Amino acid sequence: MNILILGSGGREHSLAWAVMQNPKCDRLIVAPGNAGIAQIADCAALDIENGGAVVSFAEENAIDFVIVGPEAPLAAGVADRLREAGVLVFGPSAEAARLEASKSFTKEICDASGAPTAGYARFTEAEPAKAYIRAQGAPIVVKADGLAAGKGVIVAMDEQTALDAIDDMFGGAFGGAGAEVVIEEFMEGEEASLFVLCDGEDILSIGTAQDHKRVGEGDTGLNTGGMGAYSPAPVLSAEIEARAMDQIVRPTVAEMTRRGTPFQGVLYAGLMINDGQPKLVEYNVRFGDPECQVLMMRLGAQAMDLLHAAAEGRLGETRVNWAEDHAITVVMAAKGYPGTYEKGTAIKGLEDLPEDSRNMVFHAGTKAAEGQVQATGGRVLNVTARGDTLQEARDRAYAMVEGVDWPEGFYRRDIGWRAL
Repeated sequence: MNILILGSGGREHSLAWAVMQNPKCDRLIVAPGNAGIAQIADCAALDIENGGAVVSFAEENAIDFVIVGPEAPLAAGVADRLREAGVLVFGPSAEAARLEASKSFTKEICDASGAPTAGYARFTEAEPAKAYIRAQGAPIVVKADGLAAGKGVIVAMDEQTALDAIDDMFGGAFGGAGAEVVIEEFMEGEEASLFVLCDGEDILSIGTAQDHKRVGEGDTGLNTGGMGAYSPAPVLSAEIEARAMDQIVRPTVAEMTRRGTPFQGVLYAGLMINDGQPKLVEYNVRFGDPECQVLMMRLGAQAMDLLHAAAEGRLGETRVNWAEDHAITVVMAAKGYPGTYEKGTAIKGLEDLPEDSRNMVFHAGTKAAEGQVQATGGRVLNVTARGDTLQEARDRAYAMVEGVDWPEGFYRRDIGWRAL
């Protein structure tokens, strides 16, 4: 098969890595890709949010299967355009992608399907939102309704932080994403992620993970897109996972089908678990980043078969084969992230690190220039390792981190601390 992956981050590098392990893959193109992806696949310059351009590219390159990595092309309807053109695609329609693109839409679906989630209210103006915050008190959670690259959520432990968040969101800090705001009750518990493939009818759980959103050690500081992750998440026991599937995911998928907008792709359920009871924090309609990296490390070549089965509507006859192993990824970010940071700094030492089924450095924000790998983003590398235990995987990952020569980078030294 000729396969096209859309995206340029660590998630897409790990998807490309898993796809390349599968003998069914004849040719892999990633658009636009990055310096790490370019070492294992062909990269192409392409506007991945332009459905017409993606369809033309797929036809010109005899693409059999398209995997959409990030959320923006999904929200823009790229999967719809591919389906209309008869190109097999993994990723939901724009209408189904509203489960991530609109927080208030997700709340509406939860209300309709009876899925347990935090109490909430939605606002399109600042003053009523502030009055609600004053009435509810803190802690409280303020969310930009639309897509904000994982950063439009403020967990306010005091009232002033929440009020400031309202000013920021309605003041345009998150662009159009903040034109509507959802304010939620603060949920106690431990957060974890459940990844479920859907083919519009059947669903299949393909693993759990836990990430570290805060920039600083001990989960302190600003929220980020994720500073590291590990899989499996011990807090998501088989019993709690089954509960989440029955009470949250299945009712959601059934409600989407009932509305005539069946969900096809991966549903990433962010869950808050308290006293063995899962509640939905939010949905994403693509693999998490950096959670995808640890899932792909554990799934390997079968990942492509699973995504292909979901796209073709064959999940009912598909199973996941898990090894009893663990994987962890440590994000190396540019100093200053998630604020302002320098771009174009050189990263050395990568060629001396192991690359195999148990050790990989997935590139997130890099480019090849002037004969070297340069940092182009905030989160730049995902140093990822597998082990028979989480401690073994962690030791291996941090040993690799030590081998990266990048003075302008930083990382958290406590990834995996909750489980360990």
